Amino acid sequence: MRHLRLPEPTPLLQSLVLALLLLTQPGLVHAFEQSGILPVAFGTSVDKARSSPDDVGRAYEKASPGNPIVWAYTSDIIRQKLAARGKHVFSVREALDECARKGITDLRVQSLHVSPGEEYSMLERMLVRYLAEHPGIFRHLWLGHPLLWSVQDLDEVLAAILSSLQGSRTPGQALVLMGHGNNRGSEDLTLACLAMTLNSRDPLMYRASVAGGNSFARVLPALEQAKVSKVCLMPFMIVAGDHARNDLAGPDKDSWASQTGKRGMQAETRLVGLGSLSGVQNVFLRHTRESRDDLATPRKSF
Repeated sequence: MRHLRLPEPTPLLQSLVLALLLLTQPGLVHAFEQSGILPVAFGTSVDKARSSPDDVGRAYEKASPGNPIVWAYTSDIIRQKLAARGKHVFSVREALDECARKGITDLRVQSLHVSPGEEYSMLERMLVRYLAEHPGIFRHLWLGHPLLWSVQDLDEVLAAILSSLQGSRTPGQALVLMGHGNNRGSEDLTLACLAMTLNSRDPLMYRASVAGGNSFARVLPALEQAKVSKVCLMPFMIVAGDHARNDLAGPDKDSWASQTGKRGMQAETRLVGLGSLSGVQNVFLRHTRESRDDLATPRKSF
């Protein structure tokens, strides 16, 4: 018995058949829809600091079971360091490509930056450029705001930090939070607001930055004037990475721990990234859930 061999369907024929199916069976459209989450962090190459992004990842897995989660780091340097160790982490563009390959149509990109500074602005521009280069690749692409976007965010983040210190911060002990800072962009303004809010709620709470306008050198005189004998130094960063372990707690004479020690203060360092605090995780989850900034299908054009 001879078998009839049919010709291979051409791509055009395959497209026509799929279009006919979607027209006659509208429910099939929804069967191909898939939501996904893309957390975007600056990144870290410090293995001991990995716990914070891992904690954030677990919070998203718990809140969005079944939805694919694809990570990206914005720092080229950190990705190169990790690649040299055999660990590949997606860039934002690579992560978007991966989301498309997974069939994600409704994508929620979540900035894991602390404030709407330079890194966040670069991320937003990158997403807009990618969508312009690949029209229709996502039906929706929502961008979640960074950690400090509103007064509500500030209140919840401060509550999370103070809750983490309950039972360990002693009476009269000052608290100094180390932010990254940036002398280009709006991050300095956001962190200045944080510093004023901290100090108004507790005169022994301060915030200083590695870079930007409010350096630790400006906080030291305030600590001396308040006759502080004990100080708790803690990173105000998503991960307790290189800055926390060297600039904050390192043995170098210029570290914050060394500078306070020279002035007769007993320094305690808490190397815990903000990403490990459940209250901070909840802020990010809320931003992801409530985002209305759909870059793929904007509601309003100017």
